[in-house]
Amino acid sequence: MILTALLLQASAQAAEPQVDCDNAMTQTEMNICSWQSYQRADAELNAAWSRASEHAKEMDRNAAEYDGDTSAHSRLLAAQRAWLKFRDAHCLAENGEREGGGTIWPLLQNGCLEALTEARTAQLRQYVEMPY
Repeated sequence: MILTALLLQASAQAAEPQVDCDNAMTQTEMNICSWQSYQRADAELNAAWSRASEHAKEMDRNAAEYDGDTSAHSRLLAAQRAWLKFRDAHCLAENGEREGGGTIWPLLQNGCLEALTEARTAQLRQYVEMPY
């Protein structure tokens, strides 16, 4: 079983191209690096979302004790779903469809996704810091 896990890990690592992103020279390398950068931002967003979601649930639990508004989590979830649609629509509006975008399109699209994702991560972190 351990051997199988090691083989799976090795094949997964081999599947992802190794690029020195500090010295990316070709369009392909820059596209790969922009994807990796966006993936890091997305992982941070997911962690921030998890904390914000738990914070909203805690707000709801506290409000329930006092017969208050217990819709913080449902409102946050609706906002996150709307933000995901906005992010995708905005980056599509900014960069157009892939078919007409040429080889630079992934770099532009990933940059847009990363920028909006980082901004949303900051918003979610700020949400957690709000007193309730």
